[in-house]
Amino acid sequence: MMKKNLLLALFSGILLWLGWPPTSYITFLLFVGLVPMLLALENIIQSPVKRKGYHIFLTAFAGFFIWNTLSIYWVYNSLKTIGAIIAIPLSLIPYSLGPLLMALACWLYYRLRLATNRSTGLFGLVCFWMAYEYVHQTWPLAFPWMTLGNGFAVSHQWVQWYEYTGVYGGTVWIWLINILIFLYYQSLKEAQTKAYRVKVVTAFTIALVVPLAFSLIRYYSFREQQDPSDVVVAQPNIDPYEKEGSIPVQQQIAILTHLSDSVAQKNTEFFIWPETAIAEQFDENKTQSTAYYRQVRDFLGKYSNGNVITGAETYQVYNRPATESARAIPGTNQYWDAFNAALLIENSDRVQFYHKSKLVPGAEMIPFSSLSFLKPAFEHLGGATGSYGSQPEPSVFYTQSGIGSDPVICYESIWGEYVGKAVLKGAQFIAIITNDGWWENTSGKDQHLDYAKLRAIETRRWVCRSANTGISAFINERGDIVKHTDWWVRTAIKQDINLNSDLTFYTRYGDYIPKTASFLSVLGILFIGVKWRKAKEQAA
Repeated sequence: MMKKNLLLALFSGILLWLGWPPTSYITFLLFVGLVPMLLALENIIQSPVKRKGYHIFLTAFAGFFIWNTLSIYWVYNSLKTIGAIIAIPLSLIPYSLGPLLMALACWLYYRLRLATNRSTGLFGLVCFWMAYEYVHQTWPLAFPWMTLGNGFAVSHQWVQWYEYTGVYGGTVWIWLINILIFLYYQSLKEAQTKAYRVKVVTAFTIALVVPLAFSLIRYYSFREQQDPSDVVVAQPNIDPYEKEGSIPVQQQIAILTHLSDSVAQKNTEFFIWPETAIAEQFDENKTQSTAYYRQVRDFLGKYSNGNVITGAETYQVYNRPATESARAIPGTNQYWDAFNAALLIENSDRVQFYHKSKLVPGAEMIPFSSLSFLKPAFEHLGGATGSYGSQPEPSVFYTQSGIGSDPVICYESIWGEYVGKAVLKGAQFIAIITNDGWWENTSGKDQHLDYAKLRAIETRRWVCRSANTGISAFINERGDIVKHTDWWVRTAIKQDINLNSDLTFYTRYGDYIPKTASFLSVLGILFIGVKWRKAKEQAA
């Protein structure tokens, strides 16, 4: 029996992987992918086996580990440069961490089932799952790549209602359909009444058809407000391992200006260059005196309305430890912070900065480094890893003409609420600057592009995406990729986008669904604890 349950869990993981982006045409598998897992958990609950919670946790972990590993296998590519062998155990961290939290949600479902009934338990399962997803986007080890609602990134026509719910609405939808199919199967197995089965079929039909119909009607009837702005996106296609040292920074900027000139018009308002396009650190307080700044300003001289949004590596110097990430400068009484930054450079002496906030755990920040007892250990790392400073809130770049843009750096583009906060502050379009070349020619770069479509729907903003060695693209307010580059090609593309100042429901209220689910999960955990304690007292 346990072997059968394990096979069901593994089958569930494979179905979810097959339906996951960037796979086209079989997104519908997400609606059945969790059914084998639910059957496996039900078999364990109904079996006479001892230590049921233990078996449920391991079974769930195995299935979700398969799904996660097959979907984000490309993580290994970004780590193998430190050594092909040592990269394997390091890769197991992102492969395993999400499944561990998913398995915990399933274990809590089992404990709630013991204290209540199946219907309450299944409702709790959805809440526990969303609580895991919310935790996994907010804690220091955040990696919300596998949030269930992201699964519709390829079939974005189905989820135009993300402008009301964000991706967590998709999580609820997937779980609801899977649970109803599971309940129908169980009704046949348990010889439930015909009236009960009719209720389940009716609920299934409504749950599937209504959101889908609403979305398709919204998609085909949607019209953008006309407020055009001419934007150029450059893809320099510089090997990420050659950006620092092998190719002089001024040469890299020359490549970008040449590409931009090749498609620009005199009225072009924005030139968007990728993450760390200016690949040599410079002091933000001395920006105007750098050769790189003057090179960009000389380029902009031909475009009176032109603005450059570019990635850069910058730093700031302090006379005191002004931030948690500030490090002492040896032999001085000063401190400094390094930043993965975005800049807006215009035809004036004003330069605007944004410091990447959602830092990659391990690569750009050391998780839990604020804990004082861990600091001595991290000091032995020499500050080479996890050294970036950040800012707590998103910024909006405003041009002299008043156009607001949201600079989003790489990994940040998978946080719907965070992107929405910049839109709430006045951003009229989203500029994603990234460097996906670390993952090589894998599905990682395609998933990253597809997820950007969801940000366009949630906020009803155009997305202009500049990738150094990934796929650059323009995405309209419906989530359609209007224009894109190929992988590993040096080029630039131009598009007239529409600026938008209207706010969606999701932009206004953010992740209200997972926050509510997290609150209910806390109540559920307390309820489980009280029931467990009472049962223990009665047994004594």
